[in-house]
Amino acid sequence: MSTIYKVCSASAWREAERQGAFRGSADDRRDGFIHFSTASQLAGTVAKHFAGQTGLFLIAVDTDALGEALKWEPSRGGELFPHLYGELDTGVVIEIRNLRARSDGSHDIPELAS
Repeated sequence: MSTIYKVCSASAWREAERQGAFRGSADDRRDGFIHFSTASQLAGTVAKHFAGQTGLFLIAVDTDALGEALKWEPSRGGELFPHLYGELDTGVVIEIRNLRARSDGSHDIPELAS
């Protein structure tokens, strides 16, 4: 088992839970896939795309549950990032955490499984 992570607004995730699937953020839908990060990529992702934002959830997903819809593709600095081509079934989520914002706009990144 390998774990990957999605950062999204708490309101977007609550809507996904009502619908049974997360269809992605506006950026995800524009790009045609749902962006994820590994544990080692997460701090950079949060700093680049979520600085200063509050009300965020950190969604943990087991890669085995995503099947062939999950692709590893080059992104920031040529590093391979996990991209999900399709919806994220909320039933495959293994953990949801609040991503706490600090007063300087950065976030507390918890210790995570890889």
